[in-house]
Amino acid sequence: MHSELVAALDIGGTKIAGALVDGGGAVLVRAQRPTPAREGGETVARAVEAVLAELTASPLWPGVRAIGIGSAGPVDAAAGTVSPVNVPAWRDFPLVDRVARAAGGTLPVRLVGDGVAIAAAEHWLGAARGHDNALCMVVSTGVGGGLVLDGRLHPGPTGNAGHIGHISVDLDGDLCPCGGRGCVERIASGPHIARRALDDGWRPGPDGDTTAAGVAAAARAGDPVAVASFERAARALAAGIAATATLVEIDIAVVGGGVAGAGEVLFGPLRRSLRDYATLSFVRDLTVAPALTGADAGLLGAAAAAVPDRWARTHTPASVGGHGG
Repeated sequence: MHSELVAALDIGGTKIAGALVDGGGAVLVRAQRPTPAREGGETVARAVEAVLAELTASPLWPGVRAIGIGSAGPVDAAAGTVSPVNVPAWRDFPLVDRVARAAGGTLPVRLVGDGVAIAAAEHWLGAARGHDNALCMVVSTGVGGGLVLDGRLHPGPTGNAGHIGHISVDLDGDLCPCGGRGCVERIASGPHIARRALDDGWRPGPDGDTTAAGVAAAARAGDPVAVASFERAARALAAGIAATATLVEIDIAVVGGGVAGAGEVLFGPLRRSLRDYATLSFVRDLTVAPALTGADAGLLGAAAAAVPDRWARTHTPASVGGHGG
């Protein structure tokens, strides 16, 4: 018998993943479909329903007590709608209602943004475990994040709180697709790290990898242009993290996502830059750590967010099986 079984959906521009997750964070059943992001809204919805149908067909389904959804955003948790930037056909799409009906209409459904889901996962089972005040972020194709404050997930009224990618850190910087200027995402996301390196004269090695991973490999080998691109990204992240810490007094910033896979190429200059930006006495001891929940972060975070009453029990570091997120 599995305790506190919940269904989790992780919806992004590339894939729609689903799982049944128990109270200890074990993923017991998985389902996945590609996201038909360039097709119509109903086509995308049917892909979600196909994933959910696989989960409801499991013999474990009768034990599910709630459904959690972590979605690319913006989301509107109050309205139960999503408008993901990378799924153009979904604008104010009533995702919560569709999922609730597809699951039989009897289970509570909770929606959060994908950055908030990452925060839920990392506070439950990852690097932010045992910390009452944390910023958890993903640095990948985009930059997102979520907050834990006073030991509880803090999604905000619409489910988007902690979206650090769209803090402006360069007042005269490039325009961002969000409409702002000089956003963290416009400097520190994987595509922009690669673009800056290429613009400044870096060229890929024999493998032809022109992504941020290729730039990271070159930086590890000592290429000065590649190193400089990562250092600029690190400064943007440090400025955003320091601003967040100054505003809400977090004591740890957890960084995950594909760009974090660069390791010390990113974390070395990030920690050094943080000393330049987090200078006030109450943020000086801020810790930066790599995320630990990996590829399952979205699913684990959606599962954690599905049962918010768990959060009162998560901020003391006990055995994983003794609590949820």
